[in-house]
Amino acid sequence: MPRADTRADLAGETWRELFLRRVGAAPAIQLEPGRSWSADELVARAGGAVGWMERAGISAGQAVPALLTATPNALALTLAGALWDRPVAPLGPKLTVAELAHCVRGLGAAHLVTDADFVEVAREVGAAASVSVQVLPSELSCDERELTSAPDGDAIAAYLHTSGTTGLPKAVPMREGRLAPRVRHNATALYMGASTVYVTAAGYHHIAGLGMILVVLGSGGSVAPMRAFSTDAWQNHCEFGPTHALLVPTQIEMLLGVGGLDVPTLEVLQYGASPIHPDTLRASLETIPRVRFVQIYGQTEGSPITMLDLDDHLRALAGEPELLASSGRAVSGLDLELRDVDAAGVGEVRARADHLFAVDRDGWMSTGDLGRLDERGYLFLAGRRGDRIIRGGENVYPLEVERVLEMHPGVGETAVVGFADRRYGERIAAFIVPRADGAAPSDSELADWCRERLAHFKVPERWIFVDGLPRNAAGKLVRRSLEPVVR
Repeated sequence: MPRADTRADLAGETWRELFLRRVGAAPAIQLEPGRSWSADELVARAGGAVGWMERAGISAGQAVPALLTATPNALALTLAGALWDRPVAPLGPKLTVAELAHCVRGLGAAHLVTDADFVEVAREVGAAASVSVQVLPSELSCDERELTSAPDGDAIAAYLHTSGTTGLPKAVPMREGRLAPRVRHNATALYMGASTVYVTAAGYHHIAGLGMILVVLGSGGSVAPMRAFSTDAWQNHCEFGPTHALLVPTQIEMLLGVGGLDVPTLEVLQYGASPIHPDTLRASLETIPRVRFVQIYGQTEGSPITMLDLDDHLRALAGEPELLASSGRAVSGLDLELRDVDAAGVGEVRARADHLFAVDRDGWMSTGDLGRLDERGYLFLAGRRGDRIIRGGENVYPLEVERVLEMHPGVGETAVVGFADRRYGERIAAFIVPRADGAAPSDSELADWCRERLAHFKVPERWIFVDGLPRNAAGKLVRRSLEPVVR
């Protein structure tokens, strides 16, 4: 497959300029098979959305927090915010009322927009944050209106919020001057261009949801929005002829189980959130050998940072399975370094590039993730700062142990935590969710598996089998919720 022409290789461009360059009759939003909004119509619908915002009292310069699913109207509203200086901030609908109210207040907003799915919770949030609630119409009219003046690079196209893994969510402004090179980096890594038809089931508030949708629209492709993943929803979206899709490994396994992964038009399958099991990868490549598998590591504050490309996946199956436990190597044009490296070679991951949103005065983004780099430049994440377990003076990083355990054929999910011990300071416990398609492995089998792959002091000493793991509204593991269980 030739590398796509992203039309995003001119320095100094804004995302708006990239998007408006492609305006015309070509599809931008897929509505149903054979029916779409062209880029021209999407802009006209965005004009209708800004007219609706004006009537609702939302003036230029205001941030617009919103509870939305990935619908054409949500995309029109978001585009209106980017084009007419009312940046939309999609919020995670699974957050608590208190968390949502915190996000609304943090934006200094006077209004909260909601679609029909979230009216009840929106009213609770509106009362808690003392803002008015505006319900997005089921259909937006077209309005051919003049655009505001072209923004500079610091103008905000939209906001996303972090997942709140280590505290309350915080707003991350997606600035025009950094969003444009983000299109270039992602489109190059994922072979995107004008012929791309993209499907993602990620939440609209997520970097893999709206964040990737903006990449596709900026690179000239079209989006088939999926409000929520199910195997039936996937089958329905296959009728759009998707060329690119983003799934998590669990969803890939679900589709393999029902024979739904083989989509004739699919060219690139991006996955994230967790490593893919070698058995799942092998079965997938046997089912869709023509498809490029790509894993990208990044954050709300900036993505992509590293990637595993198709060649990496093929090498993993040919005798280097440890590559699947890595997050790949730095993407082109990005500087990657580790800060405050310990004796085990683990330090905080820092990145510098023109597409990262949250950077210091020297251009570096501190991820808060810990990791190590091997001699070939592959990044192996070890967890978040504060997750470290100190056992008998040795540093143990939970994510490293978890990734080894998740490669066991009998393990579905796992979480590793430390518990207090008088002799060693801390010992290691592992919570195990067995795979649904087989018998649960024994303690000794798991311990032997770890001993073959990890230093002895990293091997868990307590094994706790559970039906599920605690996760926050963004699906991130909340490890601290497990610590009281083993005290």
